[in-house]
Amino acid sequence: MDAPTPLVDLPLFPLATVLYPGAPLQLRIFEPRYLDMVRECARTGGGFGVCLIMDGYEVGEPALPAAVGTVATITDFHTTAEGLLGIVAHGGARFRVERTRSGGDGLLRGDVALWPDEPRVQVPVEFALLQVILERLVETLGPHWRDAPQTDYDDASWLGFRLAELLPLANPERQQLLELTDPVERLAELRDILPRFQKP
Repeated sequence: MDAPTPLVDLPLFPLATVLYPGAPLQLRIFEPRYLDMVRECARTGGGFGVCLIMDGYEVGEPALPAAVGTVATITDFHTTAEGLLGIVAHGGARFRVERTRSGGDGLLRGDVALWPDEPRVQVPVEFALLQVILERLVETLGPHWRDAPQTDYDDASWLGFRLAELLPLANPERQQLLELTDPVERLAELRDILPRFQKP
């Protein structure tokens, strides 16, 4: 029997978005609880957990987060035109929230089980069209991926996460794709979704 995965204490940031492994995330930080969270991350070098909001709002009372989220690691800080703290973060490992608790400052924390990275799987030939579609999406919607090598496009996990990131999907769909653990199954789901976006 496998040993239980040790739980990690992680500050949680429920958002009205889904963060995928490898994806960039830009945020403006203004609530005191999240300013404290950013200071903690800067001090410890740790990350914070991004979870889709299932109930509630980004501002105010702690929102109900989805059970599966993604660790975000801060890579840059800046001051926005409005004088707010802006951060750039990068999606890392996915996790499952086992327990949550709210601190006196309203910051949600979770005991989370980190998921291992998906294995690198060659994109099956029947999904080659998805590689072409992603190349077109990157030209218009994903300039940060323009320098990605062809070896990334050949990786089923990377291809699926990038398509899920750039396609105009509803958040419940994005969350479902995040929670899948088979990269080829994710490509199959995306292939079935694509006809919605094709012009008649």
